[in-house]
Amino acid sequence: MCIGIPMQVVEADGRFALCEGRGERRRINTALVGEVSSGDWLLVFLDDARERIDTDRATEVNAALDLVLGAMQGLEAQDDAGFALPSQMSPEQMRALTGA
Repeated sequence: MCIGIPMQVVEADGRFALCEGRGERRRINTALVGEVSSGDWLLVFLDDARERIDTDRATEVNAALDLVLGAMQGLEAQDDAGFALPSQMSPEQMRALTGA
């Protein structure tokens, strides 16, 4: 499985761009999305930009990735995360989730 990471273009150079996102700076292949400019947001899979996204979408994806990271680290979701881990659900919630 491959997870897309939102990255913002810092500097464009032909088919490649220097991008930053989630604490990393990487050289990204932009051949699939065409010409990019500094400030553009891209959804990146394995160092290849697959989609142009706007700032709102980048924020949404980053928030979802933060939830996944928190779940992997065993943290409970805060406020209205939109989901609960199955291990934290009651039997009634599990039945509703699975349709049983």
